[in-house]
Amino acid sequence: MSLVVASQLEPAINAVIAAHESRPQVIVAPEATPWSSAPEADVLIVRPSPAWRNAPRDAAPAGWPGRLRWVFSASVGVDFYPDWLLEGPLVSCARGTASEEIADYVIAAIYARAKNLTDAAIHSAQDWRYRELGRVVGSTIGVIGLGAIGTAVARRAAALGARVLAVRRSRSGTIGVIGVELRDSVADVVSEADHIVIAVPATPETRHLFDAAQFSRVKRGAHLINVARGSVVDQDALLAALDSGQVSFATLDVTEPEPLPEGHPLYTHPAALITPHISANYSVARDKLVSKILSELSRFADGQKPVDLVDRLRGY
Repeated sequence: MSLVVASQLEPAINAVIAAHESRPQVIVAPEATPWSSAPEADVLIVRPSPAWRNAPRDAAPAGWPGRLRWVFSASVGVDFYPDWLLEGPLVSCARGTASEEIADYVIAAIYARAKNLTDAAIHSAQDWRYRELGRVVGSTIGVIGLGAIGTAVARRAAALGARVLAVRRSRSGTIGVIGVELRDSVADVVSEADHIVIAVPATPETRHLFDAAQFSRVKRGAHLINVARGSVVDQDALLAALDSGQVSFATLDVTEPEPLPEGHPLYTHPAALITPHISANYSVARDKLVSKILSELSRFADGQKPVDLVDRLRGY
């Protein structure tokens, strides 16, 4: 009997999954209640759809986890899913599939801030005058979280001649990037960094990691870049830091909530730039996602555990 895979992904990807060598039967998970596929599927592929935000929180729905043996999240973060999703069968995530794209976004943000060619552009001969540009080479880039995304950022930053400071949950194990200086705390990094890159998962421990106290430790005039989750930054504290000049600029691909309410001051703040959670560049990076799903499906069909299992206690 072939595996039954319930999927929330688009038809084109489902067709590729159905053509896998294990010849699974792919069914479409109901958009409003994707978890209701549990009684009839061996594998559930989920994505961060609005249905999960509205899912029952206090207890798992009746019949969960059904016959499911594996849940695959087509995103790295699992913070938008209810806790019961992680309490049943094996749960793995798409760690690493978009890290290169997100790292490119970060470097683009750093160069946009350092060079700001739009402001430097002239539109008449009368505008012709010298203007000093900022530098990336020789600057200090601080990476908060040295997972797949943080490592991809660190590799690029080091190659560009920047000094790279980083902090991660554990100091043990290899860093993977030559020249990165590992520090003991977030404060040790932000006190020296010209550009601060937030790349930690959203967990209870990281909620409002960047609060008023943390912003007071930031090197004055630093540039903050958040490609993690909006919950990691206390946005009221960020606004105060921007108004005082403690933080000179904030590039935010994530906010809390998403989108921010109409009229929120971050939309129009002269020292903030918000993009609509697009750094993963999904339409480009989805080929990596598909490759990962197929590879993981091969392992699962062969009786092996998927790679990149989510740690239920850590929440990522």
